[in-house]
Amino acid sequence: MQRALIAGLAAASLAACSADARDAADADADAIATFSGSVLEIGPGALAARIEAGEAIQLIDVRSPEEFAEGHLEGAINIPLDSFDPATLPDPAGAERVLYCRSDRRSGLAADRLAQSGADAVHMDGGILAWMDAGLPTAE
Repeated sequence: MQRALIAGLAAASLAACSADARDAADADADAIATFSGSVLEIGPGALAARIEAGEAIQLIDVRSPEEFAEGHLEGAINIPLDSFDPATLPDPAGAERVLYCRSDRRSGLAADRLAQSGADAVHMDGGILAWMDAGLPTAE
């Protein structure tokens, strides 16, 4: 009985170690995946700070032309989701691409398309609504 208990505890310990090893391997795989075709998120405040610091950022608004005309981030280009094709995007010339929409659903889809093409994409969390809620300026 005691040997069976010890054997059971040893097996459970080995299983836990294997699970820990799998978790570590999965974490390593996730870290590697961020280097090619990844989607990252950025909040409006962090994006505004990077723009203010003069970082090279290509802003892509995936809303409709009508929505874009109502207000957008200064310097953004409008490429509506229904015509968003990663193969036809303008050259970012070394800039990091940041996509946004109204609330973040459409830009999340566009960012996924971009990542599936093998490129990195940054998606603004909360969209232009979160940008405006933070009191940040828009252009018309």
